[in-house]
Amino acid sequence: MNDSLMSSEIAEPYAQALMSLAQSDNLTDRFGEDIAGLRQLLRDSEDLRKVLASPLIKADVKKGILRQSLGEQVHPITLNFLLLLVDRGRISFLDSICKQYQVLWRKLKQAVLAEVTSAVELSDAQKDAVRQKVIALLNAREVELETNVDPDLIAGVVIKVGSQVFDTSLRGQLRRIGLRLSGNS
Repeated sequence: MNDSLMSSEIAEPYAQALMSLAQSDNLTDRFGEDIAGLRQLLRDSEDLRKVLASPLIKADVKKGILRQSLGEQVHPITLNFLLLLVDRGRISFLDSICKQYQVLWRKLKQAVLAEVTSAVELSDAQKDAVRQKVIALLNAREVELETNVDPDLIAGVVIKVGSQVFDTSLRGQLRRIGLRLSGNS
C-alpha cells in the first residue's frame, strides 16, 4: 500500500469525526479556521513537522509542544483532538487529516479551493478580483484562495480549481502561440 493511500485511509475517519463533532456543536467555521492555521503552522515550521512525525519523541513531549505552540489560538476541542491524535500515534498524519477536513468543510459550505500561482505576491485587491472571477466562472458561493509565487510565469496568473486550469500567464500564452505556430508549419 503506498503512503498516500494509507495516509488517506487514516485521515478520512479522523477528519469525518472532527467534522461530525464540529457540526454537533455548530463549530464548523471555527474548526475550519483552526485547521487552516494549523496547516500554515506546519508549512512554516519544519522543526514542528519533524517533532510531530518523530517516533523517538515521547507523546508527553509532543503534547507539551502542541499546548505551548497553540495555547489559546485554537478552540479547546481542536486542541483536545490534537492531543488524541498524539495518544493514538496518528499525529504524523495531521496535515492529511487537516486537508481532508478542509475538503469536507468546503463541501458543506459549497465553497471551492482555487490554487493561484502568480509571478509576484498578489495584493489583497488582486486576490479579491481573482476570487470574484472564480465565483463568476463556477457559480460557487465562496472561494478559498491558496496562493503561490512562481517567478518563471513572468506575468499573469494560473488558477487551478479541481481539474480545471485557467492559465492567463505570459508563459502560458507564449506556449499556446508556440503550439499554434508549430501546428501551422
